[in-house]
Parts: sequence; C-alpha cells; structure tokens
Amino acid sequence: MFDSFRMRVTRPAVVAFALLAFGELHADESSKPAFRAGAAAIDITPTKFPVIVNGMFDERTADSAQDRLMARALVLDDGTTRLAIVVVDSLMIPAELLDQAKQLAHQATGIPTDRILISATHTHTAPAAMGCLGSGADPDYQVFLPDQLSKAIVWAARNLTAARIGWTVAEDHEHNHCRRWIFRSDRINVDPFGEQNVRAHMHPGHQSPSHIGPSGPVDPDLSILSVQTADGRPLAVLANYAMHYYGSTALSADFCGRFGNVFGNLIGAADAQPPFVGIMSQGTSGDSMWPDYSRPAGRRDLDAYTTEVAEGAKSAYEQIVYHDSVSLAMAEKKLRLRRRVPDDDRLAWARQTVASLEGRAPNGMAETYAREQLYLHDEPEVEMKLQAIRVGELGITAIPNEVYGITGLKLKGSSPLATTFNIELANGAHGYIPPPEQHALGGYTTWAARTAGLEVEAEPKIVAALLDLLEQVADKPRRPMVTPAGDYSKAVVASRPTAYWRLSELAGTQAADATGEHHGTYEPGVAFYLPGPTGVGFSSEGRGNRAAHFAGGRVRASVNELPDSYSVEFWFWNGFPHDARAVTGYLFSRGAGADTKAAGDHVGIGGTDREDLVGKLIFFNGNELDEILVGRTELELKTWNHVVFTRDEQRVNVYLNGNPQPEISGDAARGYADGVVEMFLGGRNDNLFNLEGKLDEVAVYDRVLSPADVTAHFEASGQ
Repeated sequence: MFDSFRMRVTRPAVVAFALLAFGELHADESSKPAFRAGAAAIDITPTKFPVIVNGMFDERTADSAQDRLMARALVLDDGTTRLAIVVVDSLMIPAELLDQAKQLAHQATGIPTDRILISATHTHTAPAAMGCLGSGADPDYQVFLPDQLSKAIVWAARNLTAARIGWTVAEDHEHNHCRRWIFRSDRINVDPFGEQNVRAHMHPGHQSPSHIGPSGPVDPDLSILSVQTADGRPLAVLANYAMHYYGSTALSADFCGRFGNVFGNLIGAADAQPPFVGIMSQGTSGDSMWPDYSRPAGRRDLDAYTTEVAEGAKSAYEQIVYHDSVSLAMAEKKLRLRRRVPDDDRLAWARQTVASLEGRAPNGMAETYAREQLYLHDEPEVEMKLQAIRVGELGITAIPNEVYGITGLKLKGSSPLATTFNIELANGAHGYIPPPEQHALGGYTTWAARTAGLEVEAEPKIVAALLDLLEQVADKPRRPMVTPAGDYSKAVVASRPTAYWRLSELAGTQAADATGEHHGTYEPGVAFYLPGPTGVGFSSEGRGNRAAHFAGGRVRASVNELPDSYSVEFWFWNGFPHDARAVTGYLFSRGAGADTKAAGDHVGIGGTDREDLVGKLIFFNGNELDEILVGRTELELKTWNHVVFTRDEQRVNVYLNGNPQPEISGDAARGYADGVVEMFLGGRNDNLFNLEGKLDEVAVYDRVLSPADVTAHFEASGQ
C-alpha cells in the first residue's frame, strides 16, 4: 500500500536545528523561552435545520448531519510570538465573517488578528457560509459560525502547555490526480456565454476518448506538522494535502474532517489527555482530486480512501525529529486585484436574463453565470489577505483562493525555507486562480464569476507577494528554480548544441534556451510542467523530468546562422488519434512564419491524408515542392519517443528511439528560403495541424549528428 508514498528528507532543516541545539548547550538555559502549544476542536454543526448547502451549481438544502463538522485550532507560542491556525469544515468562508471571528478571538486572547490564519477544508457538503454560483448563503449559519470559530482559538489558547514540535513531508502520488483535462481540438466545448472555447475542463470521465490528458501537474506532497507535549504525548497534527474533496452526502465534513479521527486512532491517540486534535488542511487543489481519469473507474469508498491517506501520513509521522524550542514568525499583506468585469454586450445580456428570473433563484448555467456578471460589475476590485508563517525552518503560506497544483509547486520550489506547504481558501474566498496560460484553455475554473473572476495576471501577482512574505519571515532570499541536469541533459550539452530548449518552465512566455542564446516564445495554448519522459537519465533529483503540453499553441524561436546541414533532436508524446485528421500533428518546423505555402522542413506524424502515412513519422517540405518521406513504424499513442532529424544538404534522415538505422532516409530539397532562421516547436510554420501532446528536451545543432551520437543520447536517457 505504501509504495506510492516516498519520504523526502529535509536535511537543511535538520542541520539548522542541530546547529541551534549545539549552540544552546552553552547558553543560559533559564533565559531560553519555553515553547508552548495548545489545540482544541469545536463543533460547528448547525443547530437549526434545514440549512442551505452550497458547492454545486444549484442551491441545495440538508435536514440533518451525517457526521460532525468541526473547527480545529492550533495555537503556537515561542515566548515572543503567539499565533493561531484554524481549519474549518466548510466549503469556503467570506473574509468579512472571518474578520469578525478573528476580532472576537483577539479580544479574548490578545492574539493579534494578523497572527490568526483561518481556512476552509472545502467540503462540498457543509452549510453555506457564503453565496456561491446558484446558491445563497444560509443567514442563520452566518450568525452562528463566527462565535464558534473564535471559541476554537480561545480554547486552544487556554490549553497552552510546554511542547515540542517537528515536521516532515512524504510524496503521495496515488491519491491525488489532475481533474482538469485537455479536450481534443475536434471536441472543444461551449462555455455558458455561448462561445466555443472550452479546450480544458474538469472531470473528463475515465479514459475519455474526447480528451488528450491533464492540463497541469499536481502537488503530491503530504506535509505533516506534529506537536507533542514536553513528555512526548501526541497533542496535535496539522497535515496538508492537495485533494479537492472526496464526495459525500450532506451534511458531512468529508475527507479532511474525517482524517483527524482516523489518524488519531492509527497513532494510538484516540484517548489521549489532553485530547489529541488531528487536522487536515486544504493544499493547492484547484485542479486536482482523487480520481485518476487515465484509468478505469474503481469503487468509491470515502472511509477506505481516508484510511489509506492517514496510513501514509502515519508512516511519515513516525520519522519526525522533534525540537524542544523553535522560533515563530508571521507576516500578512493585503493585495488588491481587479476582476474580469463583463463588457457592454455581456452586461446587457446578463441584465436581461436576470430580470427574466423575476426574483427566483437561477436555474442552469446560463442563468447562473448571467447573475454572476452583475456581481462582478458591481464589485470590480477585491482586496485579499495573504499570509506567511515560519515555524523554525518550516514555511506555511495562506491563500484565499482555489489554487492550481502548479502554483503550489512554484511557491515550494522558490521558498527561502527548505520545507514549505500552502493552505488554500484561507482568510477568505476569491475563487479559482488559474495561471495565465490556463486562461487560454478556458473551462469552468476560468469562467468569469465570483468563483473565478480575478484578472488574468492575478496568479503571478499572488505568487510574488507570497514569496515576499516568505522572505520576510525567513529573513533570507528565495531560492532560484533550477531544472536539474541528468545524464541525458549532460550528454546533449556535451554535444555542443546551438540551442537547447528543455521546456521545463512553470510560468511566463519564454522558452529558455539552456545555451543562453536563442530563447523562444510560448504562444497561447501551451500548458506547463507536465510529466516528461521517465527514464532514469532525465533527472538527478527532485520530482523528475518536466515537459510542455501543446494544445493549440507552439514555441517560436529564431536560430541565427544555422547552416543547411543541421540536426534537431527532441522527445515527443502524442495524444491525438492517428485516424482523426489528414495530418496527426507536426512536431518541428523550420520555415518563415505565417507562410501560407508552408515552405520549410517539417517533421510530423502522418494521418488520413494517405493510407501509408497513418501513425508514422513523416517529413514534408511544403506545398509547392510537395515531397513527403515516410517512416516504417506505426507509433503508439501516448508514449514517449526520441527523434533526431538531420539534413545534410539534400539528404534527410530521421532516427527513432536510438536506432542507428534511420526511420526515414532520402533526398528532399529544402523548402525554406535563404536566410530563414525561424523555427516552430509543436506545430508547422503556417500554424496548421499542430501537435496535440507533449514535447521535451529540444536541441538544435549546427551540424549533422552521427548515428553513434543518436544512439548514445538515447541510451543516456535510460528510457
């Protein structure tokens, strides 16, 4: 069961604490402030029924609770700084309600309001603390909740006791998968405003024939912060995992709410005194959930799922090294962002649609999103609170949004602290926050509404602000994101490429050239940081190799002074069926941009244009010369392949998967004109029949690679 859990040792933190402990051996023990912690869990199940339940497009109600909803609080005190973290069994909670709860807690405990973090677990079967799409808020529950949240903090502060603390991270790849998948270009859907632009959408269905693959990576970290009493009895665990929700009958705390009790039983803390408080906080799960849509559907079982994750957490928990004293720091920043308000035409449509409701609740997506346009128009800007916490050498960020997995990976990869986790839907709720490149793919998590209405550039602004806060609490600079060089990359570099695009970016529009000379540009319609080839030669550390997924866009680049004798080397993964169009997809193209005659050197995968081309590598030199060379091997869908294309004046060779015997070999005139230096990755120069899949590790050479070079590079990959 635990093969999917991989421990990641955070040695910088261990070393730091070892040095700290060594220094304290010579300090005056009486002057060292005592580290204390307290925890509490308060029942927030509504006392009045029926209650409104949000979390779906339409409003629902519940007449009873299947299990208890709780607010679980942890208060930490290093003798100088006291802070509180509260995790609430709720879909999402508005900032105004949380500010009220924080003020009540401050008055009772003295903890400053900017030292309090309150987040929601995102169960979709909780009372509506705020309005969401077609659902309104439950007014009675909104009155009830703030007192209960403040009570959790007050009781946790009353329970402060001498404590010790530690943390760890395990990687759980089995229980968390991207739920947002990219449609085939011939299956694009229509959005609620009648536009056919939905290239990516959530919940494709298992092994869907209409989809290519996931639109982004997931954050697989199962992070655990553990607090024990000074004599080693379990006091509390704050866990963090990026899993959206499981699904249950209202009212229910769902996976996050059940985790604490299951985990407490597993570690033998069910009857601990003081009572053990197990907490699961929501990670960066805006585009992730538990189903693996690449596999057949399995049997649904919330309790079994919760137990499996808790058992993995227990294995990680048992490796934690505890510290009797750590310092705390916390910082908060307000960030004001614009919303994507409707233009005049959409606003007129929205007003007309809402007027036709005559006071009733909206029914269906068109009516729901029409009403949402009025909310955006009436409040064109929002202010959010961002927070960062340091516990020793552990970092925690708090984000009031539903954040994509790639955003969490950016924060963890650049954090100045060796170990960091991110709590989403904290201190408010401002909807999904797609990275800019995901807006081009459309889908529910980008549709303008309170659930996803922030400006396109909101995500990089939030990431930058949170990294500033992490630098502030850590008192050291962020780390640069570095793509590790494995044996394959080292082999490519040793062969002195003219340009080398590794396509491992997490953000931006630049496809970086590892040689530093020929940076490319990503066009809209490319998703970042998807899993690349898995051979052992691709990555020497970290999370493995990463690739770009092409879903309509290309990479454009120029390589000056490239001779007519040259080579291009790359890895590709095609997800588009070979029988769906005339050409399945072009992988590489050298030719002038927007040339309607498509003059150039083009390497792609054949389709239905000719029976002998289907699913095989092809070389094509443009519509006028119209020379086509065809490979021998019918390629398998959704598998990684290594290709080397060489042109030696008139002679063209294409090698496949390290075979020194060319897959394609023949004479073909160059199609591009003298002086053409433009190259396109993932598509042809006329933007026709672009790749629907992934590319990785693209290298260009100013000479012809030999068959021995081809084989050596492939073998270095370990693929």
